[in-house]
Amino acid sequence: MKKYQAIVSFDMDEEFMTLVPPHRTYINYLLNKGIIDSYAVSMETQQSWITINAKDKKEVKELLDKSPLSKYWDYEILELFVYDSQSTRLPAVQLN
Repeated sequence: MKKYQAIVSFDMDEEFMTLVPPHRTYINYLLNKGIIDSYAVSMETQQSWITINAKDKKEVKELLDKSPLSKYWDYEILELFVYDSQSTRLPAVQLN
């Protein structure tokens, strides 16, 4: 499995907002399955960033296109060389 960063731009309207709950259900499903590592959205810039585990860009595109919000999206998919975060590290040892 490789890691990819999807950089998503979107424009909102009333219908967009009605599709947010089913979209969140889909994103939560992918998070729970370990397909998505991280998901962030900026309403200020109307962008989101999704870190996805997949075999290739085609699979990432297929996953993104299944979202109820996909018709609002313009996105770029980039393969990551390095991915590091606090959540991927071992917990700090705390002595009692």
